[in-house]
Amino acid sequence: MRSTFLLSAMVAALAASTAPTFAADCDITVGLVMELTGPAGEYGQAGAKSVEMAFRDFNDAGGVNGCKVVADTRDSQSQGNVAVDQATQLVNIKKVPVIIGGIISSVSIPILTSVTAPAGVVQVSPASSSPTLTELGRTGKTNGVFFRTITSDALQGTAAAKYAIDQGLKKIAIINVNNDFGVNMVREFETAYKKLGGTITSTTPYNEKQSSYASEASAAMAGDPEALYLVSTPVDGATIARAWVSGGGPAKFLLNDGMNSKDFIESVGAQYLENAYGTSSGTSPTASTEYFNSHYEAFSGGISPSAPAADRSYDAGAIVALAIAKAGKSDAAAIKAAMPEVVAEGGTPVHAGKEEFAKALQLIKDGKPVKYEGVIGPVSFDEYGDITGPFRLWKITNGEITTVGELSADEVGKIKAGK
Repeated sequence: MRSTFLLSAMVAALAASTAPTFAADCDITVGLVMELTGPAGEYGQAGAKSVEMAFRDFNDAGGVNGCKVVADTRDSQSQGNVAVDQATQLVNIKKVPVIIGGIISSVSIPILTSVTAPAGVVQVSPASSSPTLTELGRTGKTNGVFFRTITSDALQGTAAAKYAIDQGLKKIAIINVNNDFGVNMVREFETAYKKLGGTITSTTPYNEKQSSYASEASAAMAGDPEALYLVSTPVDGATIARAWVSGGGPAKFLLNDGMNSKDFIESVGAQYLENAYGTSSGTSPTASTEYFNSHYEAFSGGISPSAPAADRSYDAGAIVALAIAKAGKSDAAAIKAAMPEVVAEGGTPVHAGKEEFAKALQLIKDGKPVKYEGVIGPVSFDEYGDITGPFRLWKITNGEITTVGELSADEVGKIKAGK
């Protein structure tokens, strides 16, 4: 991502860190813990801008009884321990009722278990997809405060397996980041892929931020695979893909959602990615999708609306803002109760943008239910804060990421159930 944006994001984060919880007499501060730097920096930079845009639109529509929702943005550096430190400051010192973040599961999970769940503070992740987060909710360890605007990898790994088989990739090697996200994604993929008749020649986990991955690439070539399933982030993923190709590996790839990235393509070289396929948590287009796709690039200073985590981060910000309006105050318990209510069935549909938020705020003022239908589509939260939805199937062609199909949640569920 552009260095100018990174610099401005870091400056904004530093400035925000010194701001009081109430920037004005009644403004309500929401904490953002985003991966502005490190291996997941591209995700966090796009996500932070999206939340900022959602808050701008909401505040322009009138805010919470005339008070603004403002962000105190912190950089997790893509590290769980740093994220916990930043979240602790936001909760204990700034007294924020909500934290949006992290982007990756290895950041979101420690924030949840160490900070937000014990404190009863609402946490919303735009892009953390680990099944561990569902399990934490199921076992009563989240205090009901966790929500996310992305589907679980328990579903995405299955969708990836089906897509691989459909593309004729029946003998595959795996290289995956050695963290909760990578391990869970691979586990779900392996189960479905083998069930569908595929053969996994090897599984090679790697540790992040190495200067070279030549040894991992070499190890993954054992067994003569037809393709590589690369579960990674854009920076490390590009280094691994280059090592794979230069070492003689076949230029056929299956990629996870976070590799839907122009930086990744440019770093590897588009000519090596003509047979690269990927899955992402999908969208069901709404008026919000059209609004976001038309306005985000100009607002963000040139980031594509298709950037990883951009669309669902806007929705995270919008849902949080509407929940605060529904609660009517900066109270974590009231906001937690309002989170599912502003996307529940039966409410009047509202969408992204100033005019639609103004409509939503009037409905809330009148005591009427609203249902925000977001950039990623109409979603609702289950008892563990999860959403369900379709999966986008994409391919890289001439250096561009093109959507080629969709796999419904029902289809994925049938595969998982062995039907």
